[in-house]
Amino acid sequence: MKGFAMTLEFPDNDEVLATVRAAAGRRYTGLLSLGFLGLFLVYMAFTSAPGFGWQVVLLVLGAGAIWMADRMRRATSNAIELTATILRDSDGTVIARIEDIEHIDRGVFAFKPSNGFLLRTKAGTGGTREWRPGLWWRMGRRIGIGGMTPGRQTKYMAEAIATIIATRDI
Repeated sequence: MKGFAMTLEFPDNDEVLATVRAAAGRRYTGLLSLGFLGLFLVYMAFTSAPGFGWQVVLLVLGAGAIWMADRMRRATSNAIELTATILRDSDGTVIARIEDIEHIDRGVFAFKPSNGFLLRTKAGTGGTREWRPGLWWRMGRRIGIGGMTPGRQTKYMAEAIATIIATRDI
């Protein structure tokens, strides 16, 4: 069979092939933990700080934890969608173009979010640094997908991306 090539055909390039959302239990646990930590630090600043310097430190840390809880709340209300051409956030942010993905890493020792996977894009295609706590992050050419997401959803999405990449590279 000389010259055999296999390609995947998608009638609609905007059709969502896989979706990853934050798991409700993990989302609420994370938000409550961060919110409680922030409120506790602010409470400690006003009730038992040993000096003015420590009071300022506790207030800053408490405000930071509350800010992070709000940022995580907004980020995990979205979902990650995979189409035949792009990987995007449900708010429309393009995370990566499928044609730019060079490698997918799902290994145990990969620097990846929990229950997730790591994508590496081709040289020169790295985007700006972005972070959606609990859902995805991008630093240069590396993109981490996962965090508060169920393992079965991210595994399915990783398999779909790996299949698209494998058929593209044949």
